[in-house]
Amino acid sequence: MTWRIKLFLITAGILCRSITGAMAQPTDSSVGLHLDAAESITINASMNLPSHHGAESGSWDLLLAFILGGGVLFLPLTGMAQFLQGDAVDVSEDFQPMEQVYFFADRLAEFDPATGQGALEWARHRRRANMDFNKNTRIFLRADSNEFPGTEYDQNPALPFSISFVSPRTVRLRFATRSMPLQDTPSLILAGDVPQDDSWKIEEDDNGATFTSACGIVRIAKQPWKIEFMDATGRLVTRTQNQGDFHSLTPPIPFSFIRRANDMGRSICANFQLTHDEKIFGCGESFTRFNKRGQRINVYPQDGMGVQTTRTYKPIPFFMSNEGYGMFVHTSAPLTFDFGREFDQAGMIYSGDETLDLFVFLGSPKEILEEYTALTGRSPVPPLWSFGLWMSRITYKSEEEAREVAAKLRKHEIPCDVIHLDTGWFETDWRCDYQFSSSRFDDPVKMIANLKEDGFRICLWQYPYFTSKNPLFDEIVKKSLCVRNAGGELPAEDAVLDFSNPETVKWYQEKLAGLLKQGVSAIKVDFGEEAPLVGLYASGRTGYYEHNLYPLRYNMAAAEIIKEVTGDSIIWARSAWAGSQRYPLHWGGDAENTDSAMAATLRAGLSFGLCGFTYWSHDAGGFVGRAPRGLYRRWIAFAALTSHTRCHGAPPREPWAYDEEFMDDFRRTMELKYTLMPYIYAQATASSAKGYPLLRALFFEFPDDPGAWQIDDEYMFGSDLLVAPLFDEGNSRKVYLPTGAWLNYQTGEVYAGAQWHTIDAGPVPIVLLVRDHSAIPHISLAQSTANMDWSQIELCVYSSDNAPAYSLFAMPGGELETLEVDADRDTPRLQSDPLADQVNWTISHFKKQ
Repeated sequence: MTWRIKLFLITAGILCRSITGAMAQPTDSSVGLHLDAAESITINASMNLPSHHGAESGSWDLLLAFILGGGVLFLPLTGMAQFLQGDAVDVSEDFQPMEQVYFFADRLAEFDPATGQGALEWARHRRRANMDFNKNTRIFLRADSNEFPGTEYDQNPALPFSISFVSPRTVRLRFATRSMPLQDTPSLILAGDVPQDDSWKIEEDDNGATFTSACGIVRIAKQPWKIEFMDATGRLVTRTQNQGDFHSLTPPIPFSFIRRANDMGRSICANFQLTHDEKIFGCGESFTRFNKRGQRINVYPQDGMGVQTTRTYKPIPFFMSNEGYGMFVHTSAPLTFDFGREFDQAGMIYSGDETLDLFVFLGSPKEILEEYTALTGRSPVPPLWSFGLWMSRITYKSEEEAREVAAKLRKHEIPCDVIHLDTGWFETDWRCDYQFSSSRFDDPVKMIANLKEDGFRICLWQYPYFTSKNPLFDEIVKKSLCVRNAGGELPAEDAVLDFSNPETVKWYQEKLAGLLKQGVSAIKVDFGEEAPLVGLYASGRTGYYEHNLYPLRYNMAAAEIIKEVTGDSIIWARSAWAGSQRYPLHWGGDAENTDSAMAATLRAGLSFGLCGFTYWSHDAGGFVGRAPRGLYRRWIAFAALTSHTRCHGAPPREPWAYDEEFMDDFRRTMELKYTLMPYIYAQATASSAKGYPLLRALFFEFPDDPGAWQIDDEYMFGSDLLVAPLFDEGNSRKVYLPTGAWLNYQTGEVYAGAQWHTIDAGPVPIVLLVRDHSAIPHISLAQSTANMDWSQIELCVYSSDNAPAYSLFAMPGGELETLEVDADRDTPRLQSDPLADQVNWTISHFKKQ
């Protein structure tokens, strides 16, 4: 129910109040409010209001008021959810109210295959409650026009539709829900102009057209309208679904759009076929089950407040299927994906945008991700130092603490590159004013310089919300650098920076630049998920379009000034949207300190990586409380074998705060990462070039292995290392190994692939295996990446049958090289050496570590 109707009901109750205090009796044309024995409210109205649905379309979700004893008594409706600021918009709920006008995709009124331009006719329908066998169900009926004057509106409008081709694997579909031409406008989400590919061949017949490339086939039928997508062999991978396609007594919403009754806006439902055993992956950093089949995902940034709910800091409007296709919805409006939850055969994309701009990709997971990131951008390689350990907690609050932690890291010989100062570096904790506390930091510039001399970089926390107590609040409000509402006031409790305003970006970047020029190396770009939905932004749009875009604007503003001042491509961000991968890197939010949270964190990282984010991290040990010793020990091993490694959360986080044995384990784990730095950096260089994640689902590397599609608690770290973290206190676990032979990095034992094994962890508490015929580059241990000697590299050969082994290698900032090692010799050697003048190679066979 709209706010206007809710206000009407409250007002009506007040007007019905008699002078004597008795409740007025409802008539056939009035609204009656009755309190029943269950303390719920029954509504009788001539308005045919719906019984329940969501915030955007209207719902009985707030409190209704009526007068009792001379006062207004607010009563919650039993079982009805309230919509709170910060709740996700579920666009699927727009399609439930009976009063909406429904338009079903029906036929192509016109279409030119040569240009891909045409008009799609949409058949008008209405919803009606139908009773059968003592129940009511919602059914659809053909409907007449309900507009006046009738001469001005079409009953079944024919609206613009187009198909175009971006590459031999990428198809672009666009649909309009108003009589307005489809046209390209500047987009922050896309990395540039959308290319046009002319390689698709066209065949036309009486009922449509077939488009064929080297990688796929697309068939469009005119009447009834439908689109089929096939791979290069002609196998159907998916198709649109219309009203007659379901053969069910309870069919889902077909491919359609609605005209919303509450604001006359449009919402779209794109319905595509799912096979009975289809699996869906992606949607951003989602903490729910890895395979999204059977789930409904609100693609809407929220402060996750943990990692075990449906809330997500980093939703991405992109997914891929094991059937050989992926989809990307190019919009910043709210979206809801329903992957067979409402109806098992139906994959439904609900969009609050008035146009649907949909890209469909054909191919393997790697091919799909390359196509998607070619459109939305790829991550540049962050600086080498960022791949080292980041030591942090909530919070180091003084120069003395920062120096003490750095000194103890070196004293205990624990490799580390970054000291992060979280919320406490200001004079007042959490009060972000971009100034070091004068009472607790004697000379921050000197501190930063001294720490850098010892191999440490400094990262600082900040966020984009300013309370009225913040000394910058008045300036931000006075200069209109913040989001406003329709009344010109603040739509939230704080002043929220409006990054759609160029003046805000300039002001913000000047604040960060002052810190960067003092020697700061990175900025933690925290929060950004809660841009006010009801806000009006300098872009001229409301939060309905700017909420989802806010993380991208925020990421971009911070990353650009850091790059300008320091030359490095690096932020440490929590929120994201499609395109944010261009501004690495992101971390997984406020995890609980539990095994379940550790597993959910991994699932989220895998999902995030499948959306084009090469770099990702998480808080080792969880964030909320003190990390339990055993959990922290196992989690730091997982964190070390992630692209970026940070210890952060409730204190203590420093390993010496536990015990000597724990500190030894911690040191050994970080030494593993630092000696693997040439492998990590080479894999990063290769991954950035193609838009691949460093943390990869098994099926990403092994798409032809059916078992690999089932695994969500193991991963490939780059192309050659398989990692299986320990999610409980045991020292072994069952591990699925994909096709091929695998060698245990810590013991040298060989295992056959395409089957399960129970494998013990080694001195580092994790299962780590190497793909057969790999040569893993190592470097001598150093306490900081700044002290590494890249002229001395060891290639460790893992070849179970002495066949040649292969390695990727890149000098910091250099080109990627592929090395081949002849392993079938007593003294293995490189087949060729493209870096002979830069690197002295030591080559050895694997051995027990």
